[in-house]
Amino acid sequence: MANKFGEAISIIREAFHEPEAFIPLHEPRFIGNEKRYVLDAIDSTFVSSVGKYVDTFEKMMGEMTGAKFAIATVNGTAALHIALLIAGVKNGDEVITQPITFVATSNAISYCGAGLAFVDVDLDTMGMSPASLEAFLTKHCEKKDGGIFNKSTGRRIAACVPMHTFGMPCHIEKIAEICELFGVPLVEDSAESLGSYYNGKHTGTFGELGIFSFNGNKTITSGGGGAIVTDDEQLAKLAKHITTTAKIPHKWEYEHDMVGYNYRMPNLNAALACAQLEKLNFFIENKRELAAHYNEVFPKIGIPFTTEIERAKANYWLMVVRLQDEAEKNQFLQETNGSKVMTRPIWRLLNKLPMYNNSFCMPLSNSLELEATVVNIPSSARI
Repeated sequence: MANKFGEAISIIREAFHEPEAFIPLHEPRFIGNEKRYVLDAIDSTFVSSVGKYVDTFEKMMGEMTGAKFAIATVNGTAALHIALLIAGVKNGDEVITQPITFVATSNAISYCGAGLAFVDVDLDTMGMSPASLEAFLTKHCEKKDGGIFNKSTGRRIAACVPMHTFGMPCHIEKIAEICELFGVPLVEDSAESLGSYYNGKHTGTFGELGIFSFNGNKTITSGGGGAIVTDDEQLAKLAKHITTTAKIPHKWEYEHDMVGYNYRMPNLNAALACAQLEKLNFFIENKRELAAHYNEVFPKIGIPFTTEIERAKANYWLMVVRLQDEAEKNQFLQETNGSKVMTRPIWRLLNKLPMYNNSFCMPLSNSLELEATVVNIPSSARI
């Protein structure tokens, strides 16, 4: 086993042409117009939430994803919080999501005062399982006046939030069909899947709303930043209004007509994001080449590598190997990190965290298996 792990470390070091130094999990690359655009924003003196780069970024995001509207936010968590609010999630409601995701997904639901219902994921995508979703809605919910309700908790099911784990598109078309059948708004957490497609359609555009993140460790980054996308003009206007402290536009008066949030992306961050978006295709093709190499060599040493499903094109944000069991996973983590090759386990299941351990849960056998075996390996674009 030690020899197998040594071979894995050699594979990663050879892929990054780095024989000895530390190899991070995923680091940003600034190889385009980043400095020029940021300095231009500074020189303009528009460094807060108003400026040409915010407008340009929103236009670029709409064009890139195929969404009619994009709204820039300060981060992905804020984007999801607002998307849920404008989708109609209210205090006392319940939102369906998956236990395998970054904690921000569940936190954003909690910000709305809603409870969580966890359904299982699929092993092939690590994202929400349509079968588990359908079983939950069929067996554990009932239609009444005002919507569909969880029979156990009595809460109204206000939205469904699947997440495209590590940039791998889930079976989103089937999920969208189920949500439409049961009348549940679909809000896609596409924080990790910028540049990922299912059946030729960009992730984040299958439901009423989708969100993205541009945190420092994402495929492209604005340091901190997020975006909401939608084809609904009224929702887009509401999202922009509520993220700008719900201020009614006026040259000098301060009038606000609802509880709003100071969630707009600053122009400085947008300048960085615009330059990064210009390089998105290069980064993704570079990362897909790395994924193809990993997929060729890791199985030869007995370590399976996770690839995109049929009809999907993944951005391979973070790349995934599967170990045999939890003991082998832990040893792999110890060996690689001890050799200055950064690897990380998948997140702890959210239903195990103290603030969410009383949430409704479907059987989570796939989630438990992935938690015990998945490790992320270095996935940066190589330059």
